[in-house]
Amino acid sequence: MKVPLLDLAAEQAEVGAEVRAAVERVIASGHFILGPEGAALEREIAALTGVPHAVACNSGTDALHLALRAADIGPGDEVVTPAFTFIATAEAISYVGATPVFADIDPATFNLTAQALERSLTPGTRAVIVVHLFGQCADLPAIAEVCARRKLVLIEDCAQAIGADWGGRAAGAWGEYGCFSFYPTKNLGAYGDAGMLTTREAQHDTRLRMLRHHGSRQTYLHEEIGYNSRLDELQAAVLRVKLPQLARWNEARRAHAARYRELLAGAPLELPAEHGRGAHAYHQFTVRIAAHQRDAAKKALADAGVSSGVYYPIPLHRQPVYAKDFAGLALPESEAAAHEVLSLPIYPQLTDEQIRHVAATLRACL
Repeated sequence: MKVPLLDLAAEQAEVGAEVRAAVERVIASGHFILGPEGAALEREIAALTGVPHAVACNSGTDALHLALRAADIGPGDEVVTPAFTFIATAEAISYVGATPVFADIDPATFNLTAQALERSLTPGTRAVIVVHLFGQCADLPAIAEVCARRKLVLIEDCAQAIGADWGGRAAGAWGEYGCFSFYPTKNLGAYGDAGMLTTREAQHDTRLRMLRHHGSRQTYLHEEIGYNSRLDELQAAVLRVKLPQLARWNEARRAHAARYRELLAGAPLELPAEHGRGAHAYHQFTVRIAAHQRDAAKKALADAGVSSGVYYPIPLHRQPVYAKDFAGLALPESEAAAHEVLSLPIYPQLTDEQIRHVAATLRACL
């Protein structure tokens, strides 16, 4: 039995006809940049996250970059972020000339903790990028309290956590800026690159709109150096078709996670931890397997037709681009996770037969 890590064809079977109609509508309109589809998507994402402002841009990476620029983070500033995440989080810090400061993670949730944040602070710290890894929010009340007390800008990397929350307050509604990715593999995915920022402050909204559009809010009048980071209307239209399905799709992911827990109970691995203070979006279902068994388990799954993923095999402080500057930094939890994590297929259209095949194969090889 073939079980892909993600099955976008199955998603297409659900929404393909509506997507094609939406694309045709945009083509017929002749309006492809900064038009009504993007504006409507911004309103809809703002409503979803419970904030007054949302600004579309062309990728999740750009969302992080624009947030740092809007917060006036630059050379001489330090920004704390977890070492166990995708490199875009750190790249955005480097883009603005600031220095990333890599912090360790909670071994159960893979997320930054307030304690690890406190240990990483220096007089040069200006901001924190907290990552809600694999779809579960970090401890936002505790992290937000540290940021408020130390007068730090809090930026949420919500790339994997759309639809997640802590205590009923959505991911993207806690920091000065929330940054979302709509890369095709995300829970809400475009048909190309796409991103979004959320913010509670009108002045942040104004600045972000300028920055994404060549530093301009009036045609041919440029107030600062900006970027070409506009979300095109075709991608906005695709996302607007999918957005009404997001809650149902996330519920399906949670149901599949519960089924995996049932079938893998007692197996010699560590199941994903849920902190119980809000909904997990389950962008990934990531187990921990002893380092000496992980790669063999991955191969056994592949031999049985099951795709799996290792997110992420090298923590950021060990990546070649950063390793020289952080050669003496030891982050044991991040380094251990990199050798033990394995993400199993989890997407809304996954069948119970597929889940049983994945679980049975994994149990048999451990």
